Amino acid sequence: MNKEKFALLGDQIYERKLKGIIENQHKGKFVAIDIDSEDFEIDAKEINAVDRLNMRHPNSQIWLKRIGSRFARHFSPRYRM
Repeated sequence: MNKEKFALLGDQIYERKLKGIIENQHKGKFVAIDIDSEDFEIDAKEINAVDRLNMRHPNSQIWLKRIGSRFARHFSPRYRM
């Protein structure tokens, strides 16, 4: 699967299934979503969410998102060259 389709599927699952039930309570945390099963894990540390999801779904294809943000990570403009 190409990167664009993978990202689109991850975002669609988040918008359709998760946003309404997790965004207010977990804003700023990470959600790891298995795009095949649509199962997910939430944690303040992305590695913890990913590890727990991988334990349940060893062959998972994980889309990672920071809850309440368009991006999992961003870089401050002050560090641009």
